[in-house]
Amino acid sequence: MPEDRTHKVSCNSFTYELEVAFEILSGKWVPLIIWHLADGEPKRFGEMRRLMPKITQKMLTQQLRSLEKSGLVNRKVYQEAPPAVEYSLTEMGLKLIPIFENVNGWAEEYLEKRKDK
Repeated sequence: MPEDRTHKVSCNSFTYELEVAFEILSGKWVPLIIWHLADGEPKRFGEMRRLMPKITQKMLTQQLRSLEKSGLVNRKVYQEAPPAVEYSLTEMGLKLIPIFENVNGWAEEYLEKRKDK
């Protein structure tokens, strides 16, 4: 299958730019992966698994690959035995952090207001 067909963002089938953002950031684990990388410290795969104990190894691998392909996550491989891999946010990925902080604040307020009902 041609790569542009497997990578939805490159299909140019969007009416609004906002659709691109939601396509890239969709998925249960994508926002949490980005949130855990937000401190700027590279994380190894095992550390990411410990931070998100409910995610499977397969799903974490898939989501990290997708984020790397989208240009939001860096993957650095260290040639040692066994090979070590670290993940960090790219410059474009770091630009999401203020947005995620705002969304987190919104969610806190939303939950607080819902609690009162």
